[in-house]
Amino acid sequence: MTSRLAYTTLLIDEYDPAVEYFRTVLGFVVLRDESLGGGKRWVVVAPSHEGGALLLARAGTPDQVAMIGRQGGGRVWLFLHTDDFDRDYQHLQRHGVRFEEAPRDEAYGRVVVFVDRWGNRWDLIQPTA
Repeated sequence: MTSRLAYTTLLIDEYDPAVEYFRTVLGFVVLRDESLGGGKRWVVVAPSHEGGALLLARAGTPDQVAMIGRQGGGRVWLFLHTDDFDRDYQHLQRHGVRFEEAPRDEAYGRVVVFVDRWGNRWDLIQPTA
């Protein structure tokens, strides 16, 4: 049996602004966007058509709303790999993304921490070869 982690759920406030953010700011592709009825949608976005993806889920309860932007408990919990750090860093800067630090070089690659529009912390990483 072969297994893989397909989706990670990311709580959001509204679908359309979230889709636009991921498409425009992060350069993701929309893999699926289907109505489930009752105002719910099955929205899957990813950096490309291969690898991991995020299932965007509109928060539907007060507890879920309280967790928007806090799913990682204040830690970096989303890791976006790139093959061109400078290109993607500059793209994020042009789109007003908030960075928590200057880019730095680590044993595992070039990295910078940024915060998405909901408050989730991400690492943008160009891994070392």
